[in-house]
Amino acid sequence: MRTIPLEAYLILSFLLFGLGLLGMIARRNLVTVLMSMELALNAVNVALVGADVHLGMVEGQIFALFIIALAAAEAAVGLGIIIAIFRLRKVESTDEITDMRG
Repeated sequence: MRTIPLEAYLILSFLLFGLGLLGMIARRNLVTVLMSMELALNAVNVALVGADVHLGMVEGQIFALFIIALAAAEAAVGLGIIIAIFRLRKVESTDEITDMRG
């Protein structure tokens, strides 16, 4: 069986993480920022699983599962906060949120 080289996993992970980081910095829509954060977390998962395949570490898969659970919790809490902000203030941009007081 032909395996994918570790460098391919790392390059893909670097590109995905860069896109996620760019999305978090450049975009102002709250949902887009949350999706960019998910993309960055999945980039870390790609790197961990790639390292796991090539180095024979079981820890890579365990960390990837932990990050998937963390991303699911982050998405649930983040979407809850975004929906609450939209209901209270009718804003959907990070620029329009000036204070955290309700």
